Amino acid sequence: MTIEAIRQFPARQPLRGIRRYFTMMKRDIASVMERDPAARTPLEVFLLYSGLHAIWLHRISHWLWKRRLRLAARGLSQLARALTGVEIHPAAVIGAGFFIDHGMGVVVGETAEVGTDVTIYHSVTLGGASLEKGKRHPTLGDRVVVGAGAKILGAITIGADSRIGANAVVVKSVPPNSVVVGVPGQIVRRSRPHQPSDAPDLDHSALPDIVGVTLRQLLDRVDALEGRVVGAIDGTPHLHAPQGETWEGGDFAI
Repeated sequence: MTIEAIRQFPARQPLRGIRRYFTMMKRDIASVMERDPAARTPLEVFLLYSGLHAIWLHRISHWLWKRRLRLAARGLSQLARALTGVEIHPAAVIGAGFFIDHGMGVVVGETAEVGTDVTIYHSVTLGGASLEKGKRHPTLGDRVVVGAGAKILGAITIGADSRIGANAVVVKSVPPNSVVVGVPGQIVRRSRPHQPSDAPDLDHSALPDIVGVTLRQLLDRVDALEGRVVGAIDGTPHLHAPQGETWEGGDFAI
């Protein structure tokens, strides 16, 4: 179910709404079985996955919010927070197949929008960066993966099939099929685009080291230039580009 379909979720057709709710529950359970190797059976997921319970309670609070039962909606969202450790504002729009893995510490703000088949890990914040009313929280496209501890702030858009590295701080929009790492988040376009038909992109070890690669290239360039200048090398130890994973050179005083 798309974000637009969630926005139009029937408020005055209870039976139709209940059927859609249980259809999304089945989709949510299937998404956990697909993305979490620790999940053994659908029954275990149904009974014991707090991230999933937080999403299901949010869907009820969102329904109440749309019917202008705002106090009841906020009350239910706070109960969900106490029970699961996940805080989702009842006005937030959540698509089908949303999976919060190890959900403790997750915060989803009021005007946040989350597409279909999105995965986020613990301690993720979809937060605001303004005190003004209106849209001030992020929009996540379909199949986005957000690593543990990442902060996505402001009314920005994370394009579909993108991956946000653990502990990244993202404050500007990200094109589709990108990888973001660092503080502030640096955007790297994928050399091999992730397709909707591909398996979920959960390989958190495959993250670019932008600063490290740049530094190594600069040191290689310095070595090459020094080799061309007569008398530049006087025997004093200095820092060279690493051989493999090991840095050698001057005393780092450690």
